[in-house]
Amino acid sequence: MFSKTKVLIFFAYVSVLGTAGCASISQSVTQIVSDPIQTNVLSGREGENGPVLVVKIDDTASARPQVGLEFADVVYIEQVEGGLTRLAAVFSSNIPSRIGPVRSARISDIELFAQYGRIGFAFSGAQKKLLPVIAAANLSDIGAMRRGPTFYVTDPNRNQPYAMFVSAQALMANESSKATIIDSAKNIGWNFSDKLENEGFEVTDVTMHWPAQKYLARWDGSEKRWLLSVNSFPDVSDLGKNLGPSTLVIQLVSITPSEYGDKFGGNTPFSQTVGTGKAYVLRDGIVIQATWNRPDALSPTTWSDATGAEIKFAPGQVWVALTDKEPDFTRKPASAPTPTSK
Repeated sequence: MFSKTKVLIFFAYVSVLGTAGCASISQSVTQIVSDPIQTNVLSGREGENGPVLVVKIDDTASARPQVGLEFADVVYIEQVEGGLTRLAAVFSSNIPSRIGPVRSARISDIELFAQYGRIGFAFSGAQKKLLPVIAAANLSDIGAMRRGPTFYVTDPNRNQPYAMFVSAQALMANESSKATIIDSAKNIGWNFSDKLENEGFEVTDVTMHWPAQKYLARWDGSEKRWLLSVNSFPDVSDLGKNLGPSTLVIQLVSITPSEYGDKFGGNTPFSQTVGTGKAYVLRDGIVIQATWNRPDALSPTTWSDATGAEIKFAPGQVWVALTDKEPDFTRKPASAPTPTSK
């Protein structure tokens, strides 16, 4: 495949040179063929496998509309204090100029993102007891406590603590100039296929549960995405786009109290993402019952169906919901049989 831009430039080049420029045209064709479109290993869509930036983002009503999420390659939904959820958005193929609202890190992040290698970790802060754990982890802390207001900007139109946004492009350019070690994207356990290769059942939507949060994902065949709603409201970005992935993964994990808590006395839950467990992989309007497996923190997470076959994701954005509650599916009604003529 060739990029549309390069093809247009090529034909414009042909029209200007005519037959007199055959040698130059031949050289241009060679250059185009040798420069194919890159595919990001995290989302399977067009884009480079650039340095991995993970941003912690608030997921309450006060944080909406959120900024930059539609450009993420992967988005995780994590349970936090009070049964609410927080997002961890993974960027590699496309770093937007602005992302947020940025919020604090949690203990679950350390184990979850070890499989990505040494990420650039953008967050607003963390409780004092957790800071040395973050410092000892294999990640580059490029959060607000280290990079400050030059890159973490307060939006005057938002109320605290939902007003912090990271100037992500500028931040990553700064890290490049400082030679900060941030690993490029690598395969973390899933692969992609345009064609569905596993058995499943058709659904119109699915509801995912946390103690104080509820997500609904509805399959849109025209957009080939699972359009998201949160607590019965469409999940719309600041650009007016209904958020939703091509592949939605519901990963059932153990969620237990940790030794950490927030400043209001609420206990921070820990979502265990090392081990094995049940999951559902949703793509193309189909639900595939799955098993996830990750033997240790540095290993990728693999996904297999009931036969043991690999489940390949649909190219496009991936969302992973980490929950310990079974989802509710609405099965697609069976089509009425076609009458036969006598």
